[in-house]
Amino acid sequence: MASRITIKDYLFESRLFMQRSIQALAFAALLVSVLVGRLVYLQVLAHEHYITLSDDNRIKILSLPPNRGLIFDRNGVILADNLPSYRLEITPEQVHEDMDAVVDRLAGLIRIRDVDRRRFDRLRKRTPAFKPVPLRFHLSDEEVARFAVDRHRFPGVEIVAGLSRHYPHGPLASHALGYVGRLDERDLQRVDASNYSGTTHIGKVGIERTYEDRLHGTVGFRQVETNAEGRVLRTLIRTPPIPGDNLYLTLDIELQNAAEQAFGDRAGAAVAIDPDTGEVLAFVSMPTYDPNLFVNGIDTATYSALRDNDRQPLFNRALRGQYPPGSTLKPFVALGGLEQGITSTHAHTFCPGYYQLPGKDRKYRDWKRSGHGTVDLTSAIAQSCDVYFYDLALSMGIDRLHDFLSQFGFGARTGLDISGELPGLMPSREWKRATRDLPWFPGETLITGIGQGFVLATPVQLASATATLAKFGHRVKPHIVVSTQAYDDPDLSPVEVETVIDIPIEDRHNWEAVIHAMREVVHGRRGTARRIGIGAGYEIAGKTGTAQVFGLKEEEKYDAEKLVRKLHDHSLFVAFAPIDKPRIAVAVIVEHGGSGSAVAAPIARTILDQYLSKPAS
Repeated sequence: MASRITIKDYLFESRLFMQRSIQALAFAALLVSVLVGRLVYLQVLAHEHYITLSDDNRIKILSLPPNRGLIFDRNGVILADNLPSYRLEITPEQVHEDMDAVVDRLAGLIRIRDVDRRRFDRLRKRTPAFKPVPLRFHLSDEEVARFAVDRHRFPGVEIVAGLSRHYPHGPLASHALGYVGRLDERDLQRVDASNYSGTTHIGKVGIERTYEDRLHGTVGFRQVETNAEGRVLRTLIRTPPIPGDNLYLTLDIELQNAAEQAFGDRAGAAVAIDPDTGEVLAFVSMPTYDPNLFVNGIDTATYSALRDNDRQPLFNRALRGQYPPGSTLKPFVALGGLEQGITSTHAHTFCPGYYQLPGKDRKYRDWKRSGHGTVDLTSAIAQSCDVYFYDLALSMGIDRLHDFLSQFGFGARTGLDISGELPGLMPSREWKRATRDLPWFPGETLITGIGQGFVLATPVQLASATATLAKFGHRVKPHIVVSTQAYDDPDLSPVEVETVIDIPIEDRHNWEAVIHAMREVVHGRRGTARRIGIGAGYEIAGKTGTAQVFGLKEEEKYDAEKLVRKLHDHSLFVAFAPIDKPRIAVAVIVEHGGSGSAVAAPIARTILDQYLSKPAS
């Protein structure tokens, strides 16, 4: 069979090649047009957007934390300072051996605690390797010198200078000042987080916390150029931070020291106020603690020792301690009875040593079992006769008692500019019904009249109320910051004195009668605090108080010698001086101190002597 001969169609192949060439050229042209279009979009239409992204990759904004404002007392003595401080930092990428081995070798030169290691490991995990991570804060000069000798053995390890908060007086006035501590997530929820970029510390309690927005200042910024690895090449723009304001407190640190020393090892509180201005002159809560422990992180063992201490050194008794005011409430009850026309300075009550409600068998005992005999208002206050005030309180009734005493601030926060104040309690019928779902009983009115029962007051409330009495009802808001100072202004900006109330006066002689009776407490022949009046170069109006911490049965006698210390009565004393022109009002509470005249009153005398020994400003 003959083979078939195939003849090529060159014309057809030529046309097919041409079509495919045109298609390939068109496809290539399409790709080029897409590429050109994309280039036009990137270089022209989206130029601003992508140049910004490019700059963001090249330029970084670094925060510059401000210097914290300083705190001074009323005389310019510094209470909270910023001291040069050294910290040890390690840049991980520059360390060419095992990190744990490096830290172990460093521990041979400087003290490195377990808490320092744990914090370093935690920070290292979330920090880029080329950025330094702090290992130790607040190195001593000796540690710095010791490291400097062997620095060549530790590539990537540096000592960096900075500022650290320091409280030069240590525990003195710590409950007023508070302290700063390491910034955490909870802290950022109460401040403007953008203003705390780069900040490591924040006020935790006390003045440091209350005035955090004034003390912190405003963050600054540094615009830097970086390479692809994020390393800083040069600074482009620098906006300096604005330091925080300085604070000048109303406290007199010498008076504060004298007051704290007077307590010795006793627990309690004392608050001294200028009746004219509401300035807090002394703010004592004992025992105290050293705020420097908290600045750069307190170790677990030390904090546990403070937290679990039975004496509660971290508890701010002056602001948050709520105690029965005891007999220190009696001058206010007496004034209420006079102003409301329920009693008079000439009215007499017989005290057989107990009091009975009409038709009732129960006896409400006087502190003096044998009784005081016949007493009037002056002798009842001077000798602290309970029976007189049982009878007066019953005549007034709980409604009038509550309304009158509330005007002095009992049962409400004073508004002192330290956070965390508690309100105390001035009971009423409505309060008991709402909280206990029970009616008010006449016997509860009796013990309210002597500052027992449901009544609770804080030391700052007692001091404020005593100052109000000294100024014949003119009540000003207590405050502990007297002025502020901006970093660029040599002048001080004073804090305005804020009047809370002017209590209406029915008869000025009523107030004078009560103040005269308080004078007899200290300077009278039978006054309960007459011993502290001996040798005073000025006249004091005062009132002792003893507050029970547990109830006694009707015929049961209080015997301190048979009780453990924590069941002893609280010791209280309130006073102001000089009587003719009051410059200071003070309230003292000594926990489980017993007699107000024997324990709290001498502490108050120390405070009064210290302050009044200086000329009036």
